[in-house]
Amino acid sequence: MATVFNEAPTIRWSEAEWRTRVDLAAFYRLAAINGWDDLIFTHISARVPGPDHHFLINPYGLAFDEITASSLVKIDLDGNLIEPNEYGINYAGYVIHSAVHGAREDALFIAHFHSPDGMAVSAHAEGLLPLNQRALAIIPRLSYHDYEGVALNLDERERLVADLGETKLMLLRNHGTLALGASPGEAWTNIHQLETACTAQVRTLGIGRENVLIAPQAAQDEVRRQMARPRNPLQGERSTSDLVWAASLRKAERLSPGFDV
Repeated sequence: MATVFNEAPTIRWSEAEWRTRVDLAAFYRLAAINGWDDLIFTHISARVPGPDHHFLINPYGLAFDEITASSLVKIDLDGNLIEPNEYGINYAGYVIHSAVHGAREDALFIAHFHSPDGMAVSAHAEGLLPLNQRALAIIPRLSYHDYEGVALNLDERERLVADLGETKLMLLRNHGTLALGASPGEAWTNIHQLETACTAQVRTLGIGRENVLIAPQAAQDEVRRQMARPRNPLQGERSTSDLVWAASLRKAERLSPGFDV
């Protein structure tokens, strides 16, 4: 059965923007459900449909499980608030997200977290290790950005974008995780895969680095080839990320209703 959400308050926003707002608010609720929130810190953003390069981000002061579609803050790439709001935004969030939105046309949704496991792996000298199937699928698509301090300096944006390159998953060294996508489902799938791979690594290394089995190189190469294969027709016509997002929206409705207001 299709998920039905509250209709857009058309006086304020277009139907397309409202859909983006609902998806982004659900993204915040799902992050909270998974324990990837951090008080009022860290951020998820979405580009507003249209030519203006505006994007939506969380109000600085609300927890992830309080975010609603109408509470999201709209800003431009220069950091100007487009609409009045009783809250400001996290400036570090503006620096990171404006950098990626401004450089990548495919960055419609961007998630950046400070989860304990994500921070742990971001500080590991070897980064994400080929310890399990999930990590093997991610490693060829993963980039790294060295820590420069709290992301408050605008000139860091150029280096962040250069390090991101054409990838959609990144470990911010000594900091946390970042993932993007051309849809909410792609971004959610990417950050979910990265976060859970980090958790698996932290748990695996708990038995000691000398006792860890690294996947054979031949298997690593095979996974890389498998990930590049065309989608199998037996999986249906809908993309994996669309299927993931539809299921995730149903979960958000069950466990954290009220995001679509």
